[in-house]
Amino acid sequence: MHILELSKLTGVSLRSLRYYEQKHLLSPARSENGYRIYEDIDVQRVQLIQLFLKLGVSTDEIARLIQNCEGLPGRNSNNSNNSNNSNHQAECAAAFYEERLQEIREQIQLLREAELRLEKLVTHWKQHITDN
Repeated sequence: MHILELSKLTGVSLRSLRYYEQKHLLSPARSENGYRIYEDIDVQRVQLIQLFLKLGVSTDEIARLIQNCEGLPGRNSNNSNNSNNSNHQAECAAAFYEERLQEIREQIQLLREAELRLEKLVTHWKQHITDN
C-alpha cells in the first residue's frame, strides 16, 4: 500500500508518517519510481507508535526499542533464527514493556489519589451550597 492509504487506515497524517520514517520507526520498501510501499503489518506498527506517543514515550525511545529489541511487529532486520539474538530481543523488549507498565501503574495510582481528593472537595463545596 502507498503512504496515502496507510494514512487513511490509521488516521495519521502524511507528515507524521514521513517523520516516523525519518526517525526509523517505519522502514517502507521503495518502488522503482521511489514511492513508499507499506505492508499490512505497518498499520499495526503505526497504531502502536501512536499508543506509545499518547503514553508519553518519545520517538527516540520508540526507535531504540525497534532498533535494539525489534520489540514492535514488522520487518525483522536481524536474523531471528539465531537463538542468542532472539533471547536478547525478547529480554530487551520485555524490560522495556515492564518499565512502561510500571510507569502506567504509578500514573493510575496518582490518578486514583487525585480522584479521591477531588471527590472530597466536591462533597465539601456542595454542602456549602445546600447550607446557604
